[in-house]
Parts: sequence; structure tokens; C-alpha cells
Amino acid sequence: MDVDEDQNEDVVWDVPLPDDEYSAGEKVVIWGAIGIGLIAMAGLLLAFDTVWTDTLKPIIWDPVVKDAGIAGDAGYTPQNTAIYTLSMLSSVVLLQALFRKWNLPSDEKMTLALIAWVCLAPVMRVLEDADFFSSSQDVLFISPLIHLHLAGWLVGIAVISHLLGRAWNGVHGDEAEERQSTLILGFLFIALMLQWYWLYRPAYLDHPESSFSIALAGLIVACLLMWFTMAQTRGWEAITRGMLSFAVGAIVLGLGHWGQFISTPWAQESGRVSNDVTLWPVFIVLGLPALVCWFMYRAGREDALQLKLTGYTAGVLPQGIGLKEWEDQPEKWASHPVEFLSNKALLAHPMVLGMVFGQLADGFATMMGIDFFDYGEKHPVSDAVIQFGGRINEVIGISWGEGAWFFAIIKGVLVGLIVWLFVQMRVEQRQQHFRLLIVLAVLIVGLAPGLRDIGRLMLGV
Repeated sequence: MDVDEDQNEDVVWDVPLPDDEYSAGEKVVIWGAIGIGLIAMAGLLLAFDTVWTDTLKPIIWDPVVKDAGIAGDAGYTPQNTAIYTLSMLSSVVLLQALFRKWNLPSDEKMTLALIAWVCLAPVMRVLEDADFFSSSQDVLFISPLIHLHLAGWLVGIAVISHLLGRAWNGVHGDEAEERQSTLILGFLFIALMLQWYWLYRPAYLDHPESSFSIALAGLIVACLLMWFTMAQTRGWEAITRGMLSFAVGAIVLGLGHWGQFISTPWAQESGRVSNDVTLWPVFIVLGLPALVCWFMYRAGREDALQLKLTGYTAGVLPQGIGLKEWEDQPEKWASHPVEFLSNKALLAHPMVLGMVFGQLADGFATMMGIDFFDYGEKHPVSDAVIQFGGRINEVIGISWGEGAWFFAIIKGVLVGLIVWLFVQMRVEQRQQHFRLLIVLAVLIVGLAPGLRDIGRLMLGV
């Protein structure tokens, strides 16, 4: 036993790379992305018909145009689903390396800001489903263009907010707060007005039957809530304050147009005018996931507070400690706050709560839309799960619905696996951005479609 202990003390553990250095895998992804980009550009220049007309256009662009047209709701194919999935995973690896090198925040506050931006996408997408946007703009609100389009807004808001307010990051006092908030708010008001002018106002001419008084009232409320959010985020870094405040204002601006549609519905491109506003599914699709998240938050908030007081982050190893060292010496770290408190503390983390809420909302919304309101499923994998549920219906003699209840159950199982994975997972300091962007990807494919589905159910579009 003494010999083993002496040998264990002589072990030299690998020290994690500095945050500003790329790992070998990250270098491969970065150079691979550059190479693919150059090859794609060369292909478009030298063999346009082969690369675009015969290959990429029917797989990617044509479904987007069809989805934005009168028919709407063009389904996904295995080909474009694979392209989108691989692109998203590659983007996670690439962007986390860049964000870490740029030293961008990866804390709970940034998580909340990113969740708000994920919520903005379905708010706008539902308006496209309601045929609000003009025909020259509606392709901007179809997946995946809507996420790329909003990513442009996000990057612009983040960069300018950081440049305007970085001088007062970490500086306490009323004068510093007033200067930072005044500069950032002034910019955000201009940006929100530009978004309204560029994206919303052109559509007003297409719907002369609506006065848009409620929508304009929503613009005023959006500005007020943007100011309120800025006031409530005192002490945050400028980039996070700007991102969250603008997202809150943009969401309220979009919801104001939802309210206008409920009050004075405009005609659909199909010739149908919606007068069917349904609110009761909200209590199931949003209420049940919110209840689950509330119990999770209660279970984890005490440990989360204690861990915060120790100065550590839930699930993140101390500075300079590698994952292999942590895993190979469980007895040494068993009483460390990160190991002792993280499992429960992560239950109250916005990252885990957002994923749980999003996946459950997506499952319940799909079940309600297909089994109760005769909607259809666009994604081939999800549709296969629903069809399997339909076959179960036939076997056990269930006469209602298409089997989407089985999809909701699968989502519930997936949520359980996600929670188990994240409460058990430990990451090094340099891996925090990777964890955050993985969560963002899960939110985009879970929370965003779930909120879109319930929005369509509410407005009857």
C-alpha cells in the first residue's frame, strides 16, 4: 500500500492548455471550416450549375422558398437535416474555441441572454406563419435563415454594446453605472427602432385592414421593458446587458404584433382569415414544463447558493485542474465544493432548466398540435417516432390522435437523460464555452420549435 501511494504521488498530470491556445482537435475544425469554405467558393465560381443549381439549391434553398410561399410548411429531408445537424455541431466546436480565446462570458447571465435570443426566433416565426411579413422578406424568417439572420443581429448588438460599455465593466458606483447604461440604452433604442422599421413596418402596407395600434403600443412597451431590464442588470458586463435587454425588447415587439393579430386578424395568403384563438393548450405546453422546472429549481437552489459563496461554478473544475486528474483521484476531490455541491446545484442552473423546459414544451406542443389540432410533423426523425406511436395506437385500440403522445414520452425520457448527463458531467475551465454552446444548440432544436408550435396553436395559424 505504501508503494502504491508513493507511486501515485509521483504521477505527473497533464496541465490544461491556456484558454488562448487551441487544441489539436479545434485546429482541425477551424482549418477544416476554412477549407470547406474555400472549396465551396471555388465550386460556385467554377462549376455553379453543378454545385448550386443541381446540388445545394434543391436540397437547401428550394425548401426554404416553398416554406415561405402560400403552401408553407415544407418538410425537411434526410439530406438537409444531416447538413443542418453537422453544420450546427461543427459551429459549436468552432465558435466555442473562438469565444474562449476572446474571453467572452460563459456564466449564468450569458445563459439567460442566449435563452432570450432563442425565444425571439419563434416569436418572429409565428408571425411568418400568420403571413404577416411581406413576400420580399418572409424567407428571412424560415429555418435555417431565421437563425442566421438573428445571429447577425445578436453579433451586432453584442459587439457594439461591448465597445460602448466595456470601460465601466467591473467599475462600481452610480456615475459609472449611469454612463454605461445611458450609452448602451441609447444604442439599443436606435437598434430596436431600426428593427421595427426594416422588418415590421413594410408589412403594414400589406395589411391595410389592421390599424396596428396594438402593435405600436407593443413597441412602446418594448422600449420600457428594455429600459427596465437594463436597470435590473446593474453590475453585469456590458455585452451581456446589451444582449439580454435588446432580446427582451424585441420579444415584446413581436408579441405586440401577436396581440394585433388576435384583435384584428389579417387575411392569410391562402385566403383564410383566422378568428380561432385558443389559449387552453398554453397551460399544458408551457405550464407543465414550468412546474417541473420549479421543482428542480427548489431542489437545487440551496446547493447552488452555497457553491456560489465558495467562488466556484457548478460542474466546472478549479483552475489548473485537468479532467483526468479529477477523475483518477475521486477520493481526493470527494469533499471539494465542486464535487460535493454541483449535482444538485446544476438542477437550478438556467442552462439545465432551459433545456428541460424546451424539450418538454416541444414534446407537449407536438402532441397537442398533431393529436388534437390536426397539424403535421416536418422533421423525418420526429415523424418516424410519431408514426411508431400511431402503430401502437392501432395495436392497443386507441382511436384518437396520430400517436404524437409517444413523441412526448420520448422527449420526457430524453429530458431525464439530459439532466442526468449534465449533473454528472464535470468540465475544465477552458470547456465552459463548449458546454454553453451545446446547451444553445439543444435549445434551438427544442425550445424554439416548442414555442413556435404553441404560438401557432394560440393564433390558429
